[in-house]
Amino acid sequence: MLTGEIRSQIDAIWNAFWSGGIANPLEVIEQITYLLFLRRLDDLHTLEKNKANSLKRPMERRVFPEGDDSRKRPYNQLRWSRFKHMEAREMFEVVSEHMFPFLRTEFLSTYGDGSTYAHHMRDARFTIPTPALLAKVVDLIDPVPMDDRDTKGDLYEYMLGKIASAGQNGQFRTPRHIIQLMVEMTAPTPKDVICDPASGTCGFLVAAGEFLRSHHPEIFRDAKLKEHFHHGMFHGFDFDGTMLRIGSMNMLLHGVDNPDVIYRDSLAQDHAGEDEKYTLVLANPPFAGSLDYENTAKDLQQIVKTKKTELLFLALFLRLLKLGGRAAVIVPDRVMFGSSKAHKELRKILVEDQKLDAVIKLPGGVFEPYAGVSTAILLFTKTNSGGTDQVWFYEVEADGWSLDDKRQPLLSEEKLGAVPKLELVDEEHAKNNLPDVLVRWGQREGSERERPRTAQSFCVPKSEIAGNGYDLSLNRYKEVVHEEVNHVPPQKILATLDELETKIQQGTKELKGMLG
Repeated sequence: MLTGEIRSQIDAIWNAFWSGGIANPLEVIEQITYLLFLRRLDDLHTLEKNKANSLKRPMERRVFPEGDDSRKRPYNQLRWSRFKHMEAREMFEVVSEHMFPFLRTEFLSTYGDGSTYAHHMRDARFTIPTPALLAKVVDLIDPVPMDDRDTKGDLYEYMLGKIASAGQNGQFRTPRHIIQLMVEMTAPTPKDVICDPASGTCGFLVAAGEFLRSHHPEIFRDAKLKEHFHHGMFHGFDFDGTMLRIGSMNMLLHGVDNPDVIYRDSLAQDHAGEDEKYTLVLANPPFAGSLDYENTAKDLQQIVKTKKTELLFLALFLRLLKLGGRAAVIVPDRVMFGSSKAHKELRKILVEDQKLDAVIKLPGGVFEPYAGVSTAILLFTKTNSGGTDQVWFYEVEADGWSLDDKRQPLLSEEKLGAVPKLELVDEEHAKNNLPDVLVRWGQREGSERERPRTAQSFCVPKSEIAGNGYDLSLNRYKEVVHEEVNHVPPQKILATLDELETKIQQGTKELKGMLG
């Protein structure tokens, strides 16, 4: 949990960037990401040096080469622990003219092989405009306890939250509480291989990692599981270099040593080598409309012939998952009821060929202020042999925040999210449905089967869904409670009106007599 003081410092730095001429929040985050990486390199170098000293042998892997007197700036001056003490102009010269060229050249050749972070620093550009601003940011980052995973992770998450609050590039950031809900529902295991094919800031991968730390601490006591966690579990695709750098740093600051976060155009590239590789897919991909057939991966067209991105992504998820693999993904509402041949065919595949577990309708304002599209969460398991019996539906009416473009919290921080720190009382459920979603999800094969269609959640048998052309819109199956209305015959209504008119006339006469 960040202190109010650190939040205030970050806010001040953010405002300094804006007043200093950097108005794009993604660029602000990117520049801060570079500086966090520079501090990380210094920490790694110190760790290696201490290890060598304790073992009384040479350093196995140096981040910064040994000194070279012929250089204008010796390598040791490029270290965070050295330049942070320099005067602002000297610091600016060291970082912009020496450190960044070093990152792109010598560092990559000597240390960067195999490191996802180093790979994404290949195209790093230093754009902080003034020495004063650089000095301010360095002063902010330096006191943050970088050995405390929770603090540095929360710090980065707080900064990422500003992408959405700035109302720009918000499509890259799914609300953290919605991510938490999806991760809790899929309950990642220590042996899962997890993929987000539209990873952005890696929010889903980070949340999955935090879930595993909390629920499976045995990972870090078992050498094989620990190796898998740091080097084989997490996979993210994106085709934006900035997002790859930001997402990679988010994973690093949350304690994952070497995730596989790579450049990939998920819908355009064929998926040789990626087929049936993953046991869990978590995603909220961008749904931009249509793609040309020529630009669409041919292996996806084999699953469903369409140009619609929302259907192509679902085809992609099925392609990536192993048999028995599961998915929790956000889709636009049109996937649920679209009438095109491709929409119907894809829904039929999910219901008949795979195991469709749940449809969770989200309220329209969840992605405000940058998108008002109505969405749902689909949960399914890849079987290639069917298995759908009953599909569980839940209509989320409130997620804990106002559903306007301000998105203000409706409850205290301890009562927000899918797993609040404090239990909600009954009347608070109307402001945050997410804890109830989790409870009822756990009962979907028991008491939920008996819930009436007028309830917030209920189950629908596969046969009924098939009979409705595989329509998956919740409103197709939900029953509305009609209040009983006492029927009054027309004759009685007319008689009452006549009586009322007589009283009005009588009252008018009496009033005239009084005024007389």
